[in-house]
Amino acid sequence: MAKTSSTLAFGTPDGVTEGDWFPNHAALHAAGLHRFSGRGISGVERTGADSIVLSGGYVDDRDEGDLIIYTGEGGRDRDTGHMIDDQSLAEPGNAALVTSQAKGYEVRVIEGLKISGGKRRRAQGGYRYRGLYRVADHWLTVGQEGFTICQFKLVKLHHGDKPKPQPVDPLSGVETDLEEQARRYITQSRLARDTKIVRKVKEMYDHTCQICSLRLVVSITGEAYSEAAHIQAVGQPHLGEDRIENVLCLCPNCHVLFDRGAIQLTDDLRVIDGLTGRVGAPIRRAEGHDIGMKYARRHRERWANRLP
Repeated sequence: MAKTSSTLAFGTPDGVTEGDWFPNHAALHAAGLHRFSGRGISGVERTGADSIVLSGGYVDDRDEGDLIIYTGEGGRDRDTGHMIDDQSLAEPGNAALVTSQAKGYEVRVIEGLKISGGKRRRAQGGYRYRGLYRVADHWLTVGQEGFTICQFKLVKLHHGDKPKPQPVDPLSGVETDLEEQARRYITQSRLARDTKIVRKVKEMYDHTCQICSLRLVVSITGEAYSEAAHIQAVGQPHLGEDRIENVLCLCPNCHVLFDRGAIQLTDDLRVIDGLTGRVGAPIRRAEGHDIGMKYARRHRERWANRLP
């Protein structure tokens, strides 16, 4: 279990010099270099991230010395080492790095040495302190294993360099306070992330679409990709609930159609063509998935004026 400190400290700790070597995570923690032992990102969403560890855990990482493309946390099975789910900017460490970008905080970078292969990668050669970096950018992309990943562009700070606060939400106006902007941006991401409820629904259907029965295999290990659709949309202004009764497991095509009203559901959960009004076959139903009729009605009401 990760150990945390209530106080984050930014910058290089007293008594530590760039290039110093440490045998293990306990030594990093004792030196004040990495305060979240057992996790790659040390940070708190509202405060920021003060350090990261490069451990070779993600195949999409890139290390060019003064420039690092760092894959955030989440989505990986710790037993197999494979990605099994999408990452989200709302994961605590990822959100902390976004906050550091917005606030212009320095991030300590620690490199694991002689990373062992296998399921659980370990730094057999200990750790080296690489110095301070700034979070220059971040984005979501599809990684080599077929799942969405969060990536962060880290740029080395040389003597006298100081990072500057910067916008993190490309849709926000420049007049928005950057800290508030980051908080809102992460909150929006959290509303869209896969919660435990969403993951449970995907597992119930083995990532097979409830409408068209398509199962998209996205990796050589047989992992499949599906998307969760809230029947009554969550958040303002629709106020749907994040409950298992309000979630469907869909393929990307059916998800887009459903979210835009081109697919709807009757009270007995038959598929409606939202453009013609024709009623088709019932959706797939797994045992224990009690879909709420009230959510289907709210979804239809949203698009009621479209039907002929």
